Amino acid sequence: MDQVLPSDARHRLTTALDSASRAVHRRFEIDLRALAAFRIAVGLLIITDLALRARNLRAFYTDAGVLPLRALFSDYSSVYSIHAISGEPWVQAVLFIIAGCFGLALTVGYRTRVATAVSWFLLVSLHIRNPMVLNSGDVLLRMLLFWGVFLPLGERWSIDARRIDRDRSTVASIGTIAILLQMLLMYATNAIHKTRSDVWMNGDALVEIFQADHLTVLLGNVLAEQFLLLRVAAYAWMALILLSPLLLVLTGYRRAMFASCFVGMHLGMLVMLKIGLFPLIAVAGLLLFYPTVVWDRLTALATRAGVAPDLRNGLARLQRGAPRLAVPLLPTARAAVPSAATVTNRGRVLFSTVVPWLFLALVILSNAEAVAYTDVPDPAEDVLETAQAEQSWRMFAPEPTSDARWLVVPGDLENESEADVFHGSAVNWDRPPSVDETYETARWQKYVSNMRYADNENHQSYFANHLCGRWNETHETGVERVTVYGLTDRAAPYDEPDIAEYELLEYDCSGEFIQND
Repeated sequence: MDQVLPSDARHRLTTALDSASRAVHRRFEIDLRALAAFRIAVGLLIITDLALRARNLRAFYTDAGVLPLRALFSDYSSVYSIHAISGEPWVQAVLFIIAGCFGLALTVGYRTRVATAVSWFLLVSLHIRNPMVLNSGDVLLRMLLFWGVFLPLGERWSIDARRIDRDRSTVASIGTIAILLQMLLMYATNAIHKTRSDVWMNGDALVEIFQADHLTVLLGNVLAEQFLLLRVAAYAWMALILLSPLLLVLTGYRRAMFASCFVGMHLGMLVMLKIGLFPLIAVAGLLLFYPTVVWDRLTALATRAGVAPDLRNGLARLQRGAPRLAVPLLPTARAAVPSAATVTNRGRVLFSTVVPWLFLALVILSNAEAVAYTDVPDPAEDVLETAQAEQSWRMFAPEPTSDARWLVVPGDLENESEADVFHGSAVNWDRPPSVDETYETARWQKYVSNMRYADNENHQSYFANHLCGRWNETHETGVERVTVYGLTDRAAPYDEPDIAEYELLEYDCSGEFIQND
């Protein structure tokens, strides 16, 4: 009898551990079709991001722009960007094209692991070239790409699938754990920031944000005065991000429905706020939370609609037509491809397990530091900075933007007349009817915001110097001096406009490069 009880206890313990293991496995496994959809979405986002940035290539990435190389190397201690090898526009254009080609390779799943790694490297390089135009969407995109290096993104709906013979529908690994936790950390960290804000907790945050009409677009301009609706939306968003751990806790259709709530909110942001590609990048990450039952249902619908055969035939033609180049795989790729017999077991463990576990621990620490729960040790901080994996997720938190902000930059011309050299128009001190239209792109809006409030005031000189050069290159009558003014409508949502004017810098176009003294 004494032997039966311990044996029964061991059996119960083993059963409980097996059940817990299956529960954890189920919550961190990702359907291979979800990974394929994620890969396609991220590849298209890379191409879209490059196309949007290319509109301001000269202004943001060359020596004729707001951050020439001499300023970049002077103000930033560690610059390891291949985009910084030259300040010539044609060099940047070539690098943009190369990045676009790898983004396309990622989209179609050609040498997927290599395309993912190189796309991440080129994106990090681009971000380092001009940190003044970055937003949270950029951080999320490069982190999704980073974790994607450790995932089998090319096993379904890809050219690479022609050489992969595996009978599985889902995958669970440290890579899946890391990328799912990455999305959760973004929401949870942002939720903690917002709970420390009275404006968010009392429901007025969106009311204030939508008064900052340099941020609102399309539907956002229509809803700016719908205070009750904005309060309801603010409470709904707070509830969602506070409950964001359910993205991992739930399974099956319940997880899909909950993820769809986030998708709906992000798509709403897309048509209301001028925040770049962030909503679409978040949606790409949320695709990973849709379980097998959803993809099975979508596959059945596509088959009934007669779309599935056309898609399969198109993919087959793409697979047959793509060249079979003998491109050496990265160690991380070799660890994931069964035919790579030359890789040692030690290499497999290092690159497919140890590295992602290490970075996941560092990323969790970075998020904990962002909400003042702990400090990241200096060596770990160096690793995070080198990989551009530092995170804070302070989107509109703790205190949201509530002022409309724009620039007026009067320039004294050689013929003793005056013009706004930023907008290329007559100087106008009135509040614009729509402040967001005073910025050519969302990147310009982000840059101006950072330039106005940067701790390093040299950026104001760089900006003014760029305006002098741009004006003199495109106008017969040159500009001799510019004065940069920041204007802010500080009115509360229910008050009349209260415009404040701040002189940021008076700049002599023929003087020293930096004139902040």
